[in-house]
Amino acid sequence: MATTLTKTDFHFPGQTAVYHGKVRDVYTISDDLMVMVATDRISAFDVILPEGIPYKGQVLNQIAAYFLDASADIVPNWKMAVPDPMATVGLKAEGAPVEMIIRGYLTGSAWREYKNGCRELCGVKLPDGMRENEKFPEPIITPTTKAAEGHDENISREEIIRQGLVSEEHYKVMEDYTRKLFALGTKMAAEKGLILVDTKYEFGIRDGKVILIDEIHTPDSSRYFYADGYQERFEKGEEQRQLSKEFVRQWLIEHGFMGKEGQKVPEMTPEFINSVSERYIELFEHVTGQKFVKADESNLADRIKTNVEACLISLKANF
Repeated sequence: MATTLTKTDFHFPGQTAVYHGKVRDVYTISDDLMVMVATDRISAFDVILPEGIPYKGQVLNQIAAYFLDASADIVPNWKMAVPDPMATVGLKAEGAPVEMIIRGYLTGSAWREYKNGCRELCGVKLPDGMRENEKFPEPIITPTTKAAEGHDENISREEIIRQGLVSEEHYKVMEDYTRKLFALGTKMAAEKGLILVDTKYEFGIRDGKVILIDEIHTPDSSRYFYADGYQERFEKGEEQRQLSKEFVRQWLIEHGFMGKEGQKVPEMTPEFINSVSERYIELFEHVTGQKFVKADESNLADRIKTNVEACLISLKANF
């Protein structure tokens, strides 16, 4: 099985801080730049699973770069350079402590809540009589808090503003950007025979302005259905063919794990790990329309360190 990168401990020139997230490790450089390393870790139900997924970090980083470039003319973002297949360098921003989730279809956790009788999600009223995977009349925004540890929690627009998590002025911009990005992602997915079902965006504040940070339209942050056969499957009540991390969640649920206290993560066999890797690569190729080229993974940490340091020297000379 291919080598995976599940832990990083870099010390880049000018480094002032480091944050190890569920999947990404973020290094702050001179308090003005950030190096984001997409590791091969995988999380589900807000739990980091014990095994890494080969090439997952590369897939996430390259899809995010693809969409950050494609959307830069409608929403400003943090990206400056991609010096390594698993790393992006960009502008540091003060991250907003909420994630902007937008849903075009009733599926995943929203469906699980709806099925149990929920008719209001994050302050958004849901109509009666909807079925799993049904398209909403209009996409709905259902934010969550961004927890440093443990589970993110659903929260309404009103509560975000009331608690002062984000100012009303900035929240309005984040909401507008969320809708614009989702519209673009929907259009780009349709061109590739896919449906962008739901996704999340993260924003930060830099120089008083809202910018898009982190990843965008990756299989970790988004759910895609194949457009071909969607309507027929929906009408028959069949599962949709999809490209997302949902199949990992479903596998965990089938094996008795939903991230609850006392539950144990099932054994991730080499066969299962490779199947997850193949699904990530498949999604990259479908979403971007490009052939995935596996980077040399013989010494991942050294490769990333060398490439990022060269990039930082270059950026410092021109920044």
